[in-house]
Amino acid sequence: MVQKAKILLVDDRPENLLALEAILSALDQTLVRASSGEEALKALLTDDFAVILLDVQMPGMDGFETAAHIKRRERTRDIPIIFLTAINHGPHHTFRGYAAGAVDYISKPFDPWVLRAKVSVFVELYMKNCQLREQAALLRLQLEGGNKGGAAVPGKESAGLLAELSARLAAVEEQAEALSKQLEGDSADAAAVATAAHLERKLTGLRRALDALEPGTGGPSSPPSQN
Repeated sequence: MVQKAKILLVDDRPENLLALEAILSALDQTLVRASSGEEALKALLTDDFAVILLDVQMPGMDGFETAAHIKRRERTRDIPIIFLTAINHGPHHTFRGYAAGAVDYISKPFDPWVLRAKVSVFVELYMKNCQLREQAALLRLQLEGGNKGGAAVPGKESAGLLAELSARLAAVEEQAEALSKQLEGDSADAAAVATAAHLERKLTGLRRALDALEPGTGGPSSPPSQN
């Protein structure tokens, strides 16, 4: 069963949180509310999120300050932030949002279809990264099993596991390639394009590591020399 991604909604007005939930419920992911910057930072201490929708105008800790705290933490610095604002203060205000670490900036009232589409891109990228981590964990288990006690995993068992890992990785590679093509030419989501490229680089590295384990390449699963 595929685990749902978590989306953090940060706004001090309950009616705005309700509106966001109504728009994003169609994505069938886990929506987490936070009514202040402080509450958002607490949620980020324990949970992993695919994307954060952050209101700029909040009493106390505003969206800019909240984003700055998020970007300073190693655990959360890479989570995409979409700023939501009710007032257009001009280019300087928008630049401040991007400087604070936002990947996008949407003015209220926003188009529900546009917001849902933008959020769905980051959810999909997050899910692909989760799949990549799972493949990496399986690969580490293979390496540990092959090197345990200095003995290799029996040939048939090792070959079967490698084939399964390769098939799973191929599926993720195909999905990542399709996502990259979908993002091509979309200059408004440059951060999403960069994230997709980063994901593809990780996949390439994992594929090389997996290929190195194939028999005949000198990896842990290679049969012993006959000399």
